[in-house]
Amino acid sequence: MLKMGFNRRWVQLIMACVSSVKYNVRFDSMEIGVFTPTRGLRQGDPLSLYLFLFVAEGLSSLLKGAKTKGRYRGNSGL
Repeated sequence: MLKMGFNRRWVQLIMACVSSVKYNVRFDSMEIGVFTPTRGLRQGDPLSLYLFLFVAEGLSSLLKGAKTKGRYRGNSGL
């Protein structure tokens, strides 16, 4: 996101949202435990779609740049 021109503070806020998640487990209306996931976003997280789009845009830019420099040749036979 930094290479795409996003402000460093904005990137820090997004990373805080991704890395500070904790889940409460509730059973029969009683909280029985809290745990922290060991990997990034989960399916259904409102941020996941937007972060996926940022990653896809970054990958697309990298591929276009590589093609322009002759380091990548697309397969038009598909």
